[in-house]
Amino acid sequence: MGSETTLRLPIINFSDVGHLKPSTSQWDLVKSQVHKALEDYGCFEALFDKVPLDLRKAIFAALEELFNLPLQTKLRNVSRKPYHGYVGQYPTVPLYESMGIDDANISQKVESLTNILWPEGNPSFSKTVQSFSEQVSELDRIIRRMILESLGVEKYLDEHMNSTNYLLRVMKYKEPQTKEAKLGLNSHTDKNIVTILYQNQVEGLEVQTKDGAWFTVKPSPESFIVMIGDSLLAWANGRLHSPYHRVMMTGNEARYSTGLFSVPKGSYIIKAPEELVDEEHPLLFKPFDHVEFLKYYYTEEGQRDEAALKTYCGV
Repeated sequence: MGSETTLRLPIINFSDVGHLKPSTSQWDLVKSQVHKALEDYGCFEALFDKVPLDLRKAIFAALEELFNLPLQTKLRNVSRKPYHGYVGQYPTVPLYESMGIDDANISQKVESLTNILWPEGNPSFSKTVQSFSEQVSELDRIIRRMILESLGVEKYLDEHMNSTNYLLRVMKYKEPQTKEAKLGLNSHTDKNIVTILYQNQVEGLEVQTKDGAWFTVKPSPESFIVMIGDSLLAWANGRLHSPYHRVMMTGNEARYSTGLFSVPKGSYIIKAPEELVDEEHPLLFKPFDHVEFLKYYYTEEGQRDEAALKTYCGV
């Protein structure tokens, strides 16, 4: 069952992007809010009006069209990276299926996948996915710059930004047709840098606080949910929190959501900057390759391990 705890994530306003410029008082105010939210919760609710309403509606229409494709068609989306292609048909989470779109902010990459799924073409799907991903990636870049500045390591900004690609994972949770909560997606932490989630009107996302309480996230229709993953937790040497979260489903309506993930590139070594290691903050994790960590995480042992990152590369 979902938690009875009534908590609300911090709400941070990024809407006036035109005036949200580095080295301004408004930037510094929002930056301090981001840092505190990521220390306390590892996530927050972001107001961001750069993504227009018609595009928000269009992305969910595109998701419905995508998931209505025959299973054999969806299975054409394959990837050498774990969980970057089609995921679904798992007995442990029968309500869940998802599709990964690598480099979804780049038109040619989206068109390439679109042509695999729709050999006759589907330009409206490609345009919607690419436009949505590009707009949301702007929010990702703002947040990551604020994070590095708040940690005092902005000199690594270019290297940090160039070390990642974007993965758009689109998700469908089938309606369970019950009032009793059913598991939509297991409890887990994300393994990437930053995740930006957007959902339709069907709730279900739950986040665990640092003291172990679960609460349901109830974002407004125009909000995005931002959370950090284990790779950023390690890079920041534990100064930020990577939260456990899950999806619990009730009712008779399907839940659609998108997640834009900033993901470390293959062979890039994640290593905490020396400025973030001192007597009060001893080094927590040895340098590691994100893809190699994923390979461990998706083994049977890794899936059972509630401290997979610590097991894999903890000091």
